[in-house]
Amino acid sequence: MESAERQGLRQRTRRAVRTELAELALALFVERGYEDTTVEDIAAAAGLSKRSFFRYFPSKEDVLFGDVEDLADRVADAVRARPAGEEPWAVLHAVLREWEARIHAAQWDMAALRLIESTPALRARLHQRRDGMRDRISTALRERPGTGLDTFTADLLTACAAAAIDAATREWLRHDGTDDRGELVDRAFTMLAPGP
Repeated sequence: MESAERQGLRQRTRRAVRTELAELALALFVERGYEDTTVEDIAAAAGLSKRSFFRYFPSKEDVLFGDVEDLADRVADAVRARPAGEEPWAVLHAVLREWEARIHAAQWDMAALRLIESTPALRARLHQRRDGMRDRISTALRERPGTGLDTFTADLLTACAAAAIDAATREWLRHDGTDDRGELVDRAFTMLAPGP
């Protein structure tokens, strides 16, 4: 049986390789264009075979979105951990304001966000991943003790929260990353806040 120390080392190594592949892929996508960059190009830049690339990512698109599912689980856990009795919209605002910067900092800088926005295949994959993330967060919102939220309301609140984050990100991109992202998120959540 493998020791915990050895497993931990293997996981850190795997994360390091995934991070390196994501950085190399992004640089190639920006330089050559997403469509003109192949998996072989990314693997060669990293000194790996195409087969090795697929040990780390199931597809070319996933190289930019690899950690989204782990982040989704962590955000959902943060939703569950909020104080009992806190209103669902306030829960989403607090958690997503805190995690918004981490989510984007994990993989997406300005170049990556612009690439995703301008590439239909990447935008489609991003929306697919966001749907999965919204489902996890909506479920977590319903699972909070004493909320009594039905699926429709939880889905609606979560979708509105996602729209707030999207609008804040687009505004941040329009101003070349000079605006305070936290303030943009606060502004969007305030504008979309449900009535009493």
